[in-house]
Amino acid sequence: MNRIWTAIIVGALVLALPAAGIGQPRVTITYWQYFFESKVKLVDQLIAQFETQYPGVKVAHEHFPYDAYNQKVASAVPAGQGPDVINLFYGWVPLYVDSGYLQSLPPDAFPPVQIERDYVPMIKASKLDGKYWAIPTAVRSLAMFYNADLFRSAAVVRPPVTWEEFQAAAERMTARDDRGRITTMGFGVAPSGQDHHLLREVLFRQWGAAPYSADNRRVTYATPAGAEALRWYTEMITKSKVGAIDFFPGAGGYRNAFMAGRAGMIVDGSFAIGAIRRGTRASWGVAPLPGRTVGGAPSNFGSYWVHGLTTRAQGPRREAAIQFLKFLVSEQTQRLWLDAVGELPAYKRLVEDPRLGADPVMGPFVSALPYARATFFVDEAAQRQVLVDAVNEVVLNNKPPRQALEEAAAKEQKILDEFWAKRKRP
Repeated sequence: MNRIWTAIIVGALVLALPAAGIGQPRVTITYWQYFFESKVKLVDQLIAQFETQYPGVKVAHEHFPYDAYNQKVASAVPAGQGPDVINLFYGWVPLYVDSGYLQSLPPDAFPPVQIERDYVPMIKASKLDGKYWAIPTAVRSLAMFYNADLFRSAAVVRPPVTWEEFQAAAERMTARDDRGRITTMGFGVAPSGQDHHLLREVLFRQWGAAPYSADNRRVTYATPAGAEALRWYTEMITKSKVGAIDFFPGAGGYRNAFMAGRAGMIVDGSFAIGAIRRGTRASWGVAPLPGRTVGGAPSNFGSYWVHGLTTRAQGPRREAAIQFLKFLVSEQTQRLWLDAVGELPAYKRLVEDPRLGADPVMGPFVSALPYARATFFVDEAAQRQVLVDAVNEVVLNNKPPRQALEEAAAKEQKILDEFWAKRKRP
């Protein structure tokens, strides 16, 4: 799907953009992102195109391992070093703003009215204190990847449409050795992968517990309904035993297990399509996330990485950085990003393309965008850990789900309170 766009757009990018910068002094700006192979390769390609169009600007591209990324930013930007344009997870925006790493997007270059008209609704999570601080090229939602070969072997005739069917399918695909140890997981569980999002924005909501208040100031998932959702998820590990935490080591272990044919189903984002397409030998497919009941209200988690201007970008570098940022989020780049990385365009009119919705791999992700919610994180890493800890308390320490969830809610409420205490109510 859309691969033909690549050849067309590579040429279009060269021809369509204004040939600014000719004869101007050369300005060097720096762009940072974490290492994700397909994104790194594409950005190298985009920089070459940008520099052709803007010969007065040179872009230095640097990337770092994900786990070291925020520390590198914290060390460099306050010292006036590092990037002028930076790629960051949308959930880090409040932390980056409070730390003084970002400057708000200039409204003359990125009019808020235009952003809210052209982009999918979830990007409003990047608006803070009435300003946009960063803007995405692409967005993501969650879907279910399934191993079609394991489906056939286990006589699972179609992707499950309810979580009850999901559990039954997982049980049929789970294989164990003579000692009862799992050798193939029916469900590749990943609390620290995408499953904390699955819990927060999918299972809690489908079981009847909104995770937060409408103004994002209060944690509201610690209810009997929320505890039942957590119980269902953790019993996949403790009772049905169709998945094991860290079955394959590392944050991406669940995906590696799937690609190795050792997990029948995983919940993952559209960004995983490229890696799964390259690394999976078995036949596989993608389906929408199941629901609590057939025809019940769907829910999904939406997310995205954004590009922002750091406070280092000043004077001529700021002007060059703005041009590069506009290039990164242009319609042409969004089409290339879809083809090379597998992430969905952030422009509404592009994701509404019926050819994209009909694509068997992209379609399930596209169909979820209208109801996908991007959690308003004030400290994504800390809030993620709260739910990961809640799962571990139940799975490893046999704590009742309701108690684990109440403790998690208290910890997360403290995080929210500390953040909002710094701001005045609108």
